[in-house]
Amino acid sequence: MRILVHICCGPCFTYPDKRLVEDGHDVTGFFYNPNIHPYSEFKNRKTSLEKYAKIRGAQIIYRNDYELERYLRGSLEAKDRCRFCYAERLRETAIAASSLGFDAFTSTLLISPYQKHEMLAAVGKEMADKYRIDFYYEDFRKGYKESRDLSRDLELYMQKYCGCIFSEKERYFKHPPVPVPL
Repeated sequence: MRILVHICCGPCFTYPDKRLVEDGHDVTGFFYNPNIHPYSEFKNRKTSLEKYAKIRGAQIIYRNDYELERYLRGSLEAKDRCRFCYAERLRETAIAASSLGFDAFTSTLLISPYQKHEMLAAVGKEMADKYRIDFYYEDFRKGYKESRDLSRDLELYMQKYCGCIFSEKERYFKHPPVPVPL
């Protein structure tokens, strides 16, 4: 099966790439992440993926457009910013997969124990139905530790947050304690 894999970063691609290839799939990566902020983080993740792709000989399609403003407008208007983010990236992956003749699409986001896994799978299925292409679901979380170990061995850049400006804020900003009246 020819599978287009949405990729958020090099480290998260390591295990799904290995698993899918071992299972006999023809894998091509798709880097599209308008959510990543700041731009230097976007570049670090892309460079890390390029390094991994060169080492492994992986085929990658890079969407180099950085549509941060559109992403921010949509995420601020959305009821659930994570759902909006998943839908943005998986929609573009499904459209690309369908138009390029792939059999299915999936995402490396399925490896992260920090993502909303059930929501991600549901959004993948929605996009599959809408764009008439299969969503390949596999719970890659079992390979999370292996992906981290391999990434360290290959000296790939590993991020410290999901990538969006909101998660970056949550990483650093801690609400001050509420004063107790005396």
